[in-house]
Amino acid sequence: MLLVIKILKERFSVFYSVSILALIFIIGLILVSNNTLASSTINNPGFTRDIKQTVLSSFSSTAQLGIFDEKSKTWPVEDKQKTIGYVFLTDSQVSIPAYSGKPVNLVVAIDEQGIFQYAWVIEHHEPILLVGIPEQKLNDFVMQYVGHSLKDKIRVASSANENEVAVDAVTGATVTVMVVNETIMRASHKVAISLGLIQASAEDILPVSKINHEQYKPENWGELTGDGTIRRQWLTREAIDDAFKSTNAANVDVASASEKQDTFIDLYYTYLNPPTAGRNLLGDSEYQWLMKELKAGEHAIALMANGRYSFRGNGFVRGGIFDRVNLTQKGADISFRDLDYFRLLDIYPQGYPEFSEMAIFIIRSQYQFDPGLNWDLNLLVRRQVGPIASTFVNFSSSYQTPEPYLIRPTAEEIKAAQPEPLWVTIWYQKGFQLSVLIISLVLLTIFIFLQDWLVTFPRFFHTIRRIYLVYTVFFIGWYLLAQLSIVNVFTFTQALFNDFGWELFLMDPAIFVLWTFTAATVLLWGRGIFCGWLCPFGALQELINELARHLKIKQFELPFRIHEKLWALKYLILLVLFGISLESMSTAEKLAEVEPFKTSFLLVFNREWWFVTYAVCLLVVSIFTRKVYCRYICPLGAALAIPTKLRLFDWLKRRPECGSPCKLCAKECEIQAIHPDGRINANECHHCLDCQVTYENENRCPPLVMAKKKGKRKIAARLSEAERIEMIELSEK
Repeated sequence: MLLVIKILKERFSVFYSVSILALIFIIGLILVSNNTLASSTINNPGFTRDIKQTVLSSFSSTAQLGIFDEKSKTWPVEDKQKTIGYVFLTDSQVSIPAYSGKPVNLVVAIDEQGIFQYAWVIEHHEPILLVGIPEQKLNDFVMQYVGHSLKDKIRVASSANENEVAVDAVTGATVTVMVVNETIMRASHKVAISLGLIQASAEDILPVSKINHEQYKPENWGELTGDGTIRRQWLTREAIDDAFKSTNAANVDVASASEKQDTFIDLYYTYLNPPTAGRNLLGDSEYQWLMKELKAGEHAIALMANGRYSFRGNGFVRGGIFDRVNLTQKGADISFRDLDYFRLLDIYPQGYPEFSEMAIFIIRSQYQFDPGLNWDLNLLVRRQVGPIASTFVNFSSSYQTPEPYLIRPTAEEIKAAQPEPLWVTIWYQKGFQLSVLIISLVLLTIFIFLQDWLVTFPRFFHTIRRIYLVYTVFFIGWYLLAQLSIVNVFTFTQALFNDFGWELFLMDPAIFVLWTFTAATVLLWGRGIFCGWLCPFGALQELINELARHLKIKQFELPFRIHEKLWALKYLILLVLFGISLESMSTAEKLAEVEPFKTSFLLVFNREWWFVTYAVCLLVVSIFTRKVYCRYICPLGAALAIPTKLRLFDWLKRRPECGSPCKLCAKECEIQAIHPDGRINANECHHCLDCQVTYENENRCPPLVMAKKKGKRKIAARLSEAERIEMIELSEK
């Protein structure tokens, strides 16, 4: 046995080394995978003791987890018999498939104000994260949410607009973290709605209602208050005292028994934009002035009050914000600054009472106020409890614009306003990259159609090909991170047998476009277009080998009979991985690390040493032998070779003399895809077109050389023995 190994090592040193390295890698990968599965918390759904303790400690040292609530699917967080927050799993709220086809499950904790206290990934099936990017990077990403509110507009970006919050993405896993962002925000909003922490967000996506300016009806004060155009908030001193009872201002400015029913504030308020409200209250001229004063998207309300408490406040200063009155709509506060305030000197409806204080407040467009939705008027009452310290109590009254004053959005407008699927957003964001990719694919298609003409200019053709290979390595590989993988094939197969949906594959547009193009070209011409032109790792191997040949480094090739048998190795690897994927997709994804693609392009060699060593060895071997990995190991190449048998066209030309007696192309084919008898094996051909360059070259192709000597283009089917010998000699030179 040792003697056999020694002989094989001496004769086939390159392949022997690669085989041993591959075997060691696979064994090591299995051991590492087993250790990872045994020790990793992230792949085990549910709470572990450590996660539970960390969640609770994010609230307080004495916090405890309450009984699970079936309705909201949350665990309350309690401290001293008081609920201070909630914990939930995102997969119990929403199911948003990530690129793997399965959702990412997180444990999320929010407090009573909707502030994120904790976030952690407890289960995922993302290929790039299973064996690739450290899991801690994904958890570092989700921990960026801590301290932000679920009401914030959070986006994955390096910077954000004024009204947005940016969270940094994870390099190489942009699609995954975008899905995680949507998962966290949607699940959190759903929980907040079910618990009453925020108003229903379904209204947020509706188009803003418009005011019907044609609707006007003269009304007196009684009619305006009777139909809800003008609303009232009346507070007695007793009501104020009751509100402060549980605060440290309970004994401040308390009303005597005879004062309890005295008016603290009698406040009337209305929305002025509708003509029935604005014209009746302000008069025609003042209403016209107000409408001209308001810019697009702005609105106005009127406040009128009597009592001992001023909604304006005596402490208000120019340039400040009114601290006693604001609005709330869709869970967001609307504050007023000094420039939003106008004194209201007089009102005109018949029967109105006298008021000691009146004002108009402008709601600026930045708040995106919707007159068709309910809004609350908040009156903040303050009591001084120290030289600086104060205690506030909020009194809210709601307002709904009367229906006749509104023009509701149509069904078509509502449908158009529905949020776009996440994949549409991703495609828009990657518009430039996709444009470049599609243009390059169109150019490649043109090259293929013009191949018979291009190969007649060898230097020009080889220059174009080298430029395209460089583009494939740097743009498709390292910039787009669009290296296709056998995992994509398994994912597609799994989807066919389960709930198939195009959204899953549209999440990564570059991968989708490349797969679409590859599927089309495989059916038209075979696997060679992808393997020879669009595979970044294949292109990298070929460029390294081109450089080695330029430097006159000796090349090694296996005898064809051994080389032909080793073709089967990649098919065996494919069958093993496919069988495992049917039982456990997660395990198959780990074992698919037989592909060095993640290491070389997605992670750019920034990972554990054994992965880097494996990928580097394959590239080093390519110095001495062209595309060893592609020829003997690649399961993706094997998968693409299977439908290659169904290809519609075969545009690689051959002559009767090819293989017998001429063997020049078979000797020159650097991946040995041409059999000794002259047949081109389409399952192994990478469509480099080198054989076609020789085929059209009158100074290299032996049949053409001999025809040229005889002064004719074609050679008779039968050759003399001398001519056969001469042709064989030409092909061996």
